[in-house]
Amino acid sequence: MARRRNFSPVTFRSVLRRLLSGPQVLAFLPILVLGAYWTAGEGALVIVSLGVPLLVLLAGAFDRLGVDTAGRRDATTGLETAEALEVHVENALTVINAKGLKTAAFLIRIEDTDGALTRLGETASEQVLEQCANRLRSALRAGDHLCWMGENTFGVSLRAVPTLDLETGIQLATRLQSAAEEPVLLSGSAVYFTAAIGFCLSSRAPARSGHGLIRGASDALDEAHRNGPSAIRSYSVEMNQARTLRNTLRDDALRALSEGQIQPWFQPQVSTDTGKVTGFEALARWVHPNRGVVPPGDFLPFLEQAGQMERLGEIILFGALKAIKAWNSAGMDVPCVAVNFTGVELRNPKLTDKIRWDLDRLDLTPDRLTVEVLETVVVGAPEEIATQNIMKLSEMGCRIDLDDFGTGHASIAALRRFAIERIKIDRSFVTHVDDDPEQQRMVSAILTMAERLGLETLAEGVETSGEHAMLAQLGCRHVQGFGIARPMPFDETINWLQDHRARLAPPPTIGRKSG
Repeated sequence: MARRRNFSPVTFRSVLRRLLSGPQVLAFLPILVLGAYWTAGEGALVIVSLGVPLLVLLAGAFDRLGVDTAGRRDATTGLETAEALEVHVENALTVINAKGLKTAAFLIRIEDTDGALTRLGETASEQVLEQCANRLRSALRAGDHLCWMGENTFGVSLRAVPTLDLETGIQLATRLQSAAEEPVLLSGSAVYFTAAIGFCLSSRAPARSGHGLIRGASDALDEAHRNGPSAIRSYSVEMNQARTLRNTLRDDALRALSEGQIQPWFQPQVSTDTGKVTGFEALARWVHPNRGVVPPGDFLPFLEQAGQMERLGEIILFGALKAIKAWNSAGMDVPCVAVNFTGVELRNPKLTDKIRWDLDRLDLTPDRLTVEVLETVVVGAPEEIATQNIMKLSEMGCRIDLDDFGTGHASIAALRRFAIERIKIDRSFVTHVDDDPEQQRMVSAILTMAERLGLETLAEGVETSGEHAMLAQLGCRHVQGFGIARPMPFDETINWLQDHRARLAPPPTIGRKSG
């Protein structure tokens, strides 16, 4: 006995949509209208004229007006656009509903945390995205669909398959990530990027629709991006709870600032010649009473929106100066502490007076404070007040570091104008410097320029011993990063300094036994 097919309303609507939204309608519509008029007169003509549009509406052919999954493509990547992804996911859901299969939606975002795509320019950025599209396409199977979502993000709709669990989804996400993170060759130079991936299985979707599946993948992508770089996340119901918690952070962050929960943590900077600590950088960290350490990316935007960045700067500065005082009392040799000053702080006409007051009341000399200024602030031709503040701080005796060097194209004239003493080489030049000759040439060029200008150099984002060793070999004088130590609260710095000093101490001499 033949098996009876389950012809659901969803299937009927899908079939009706294909019949009434395809090119065949244009061929048969004039025949229907003329036939109705000649056989039954004007009444039938009216009925057909009104009935056909109603059937088209019933079929949902206008639901995605203007979407042509076969013809509408992104000019750069050659891929179908975001609207097409939802159509493909809907089609896959229709199949799995009828046959009991499974599908999933993936979103892959090329992370531009260092602004590399912006620095490369429009043409080079398009080449990067085009190469990424080709690699992702080659990592997929026949029947999967790759689409361009905009904002450096690709979308994938998987074909319906019998088996698709969390482990399989993670394996596929890892394969896509490996394809996206392959170095891109531009004019013979290798450029590195990271990729965050979020995906949603049809069995876990927040809603049984194309939009619901893509929304789940989008929530997972946001979670991956917050925990990156190179993070992979699968959608779960708990993510909705996490998003609700993040919404409460807005008020909690302002309260935390006033209650002293946000304090400076300290990351050491060491000499590549001697291994000795040459300073610490003070970084804002929030220790939430219930959630533990909250990443800066989760609370700094809230403080910025609330206009509290200047207040945060005051807290970090005073905490950093108090740390120097405490290190002095503990007999620890920490020459200086670096504090990053935002554009908002630099535009305060009373900034230098406040810093002088803080130094005086703690009995510290200005050379114990390193003022870090983002290269983008220098490049952006800052207002006269900001320019004067940087120059006054230098004249006062504070050290001036240019942070994230290489991201803003600072001119040599700007380096001299602002009395920069040290440049911090951006981590985008440091990554893979131990095994990438092109990275080595870039860092060598920066170091040569700095030496000719009489500037100190510090490489940030050093994560491996290989990178540390290569930077020392190339002549970079100072390094900072997870490969040396992660940021730590002040209470942990004393023990770390003691342990570090012990590691540097020469081994004891073993004398010959007198006999």
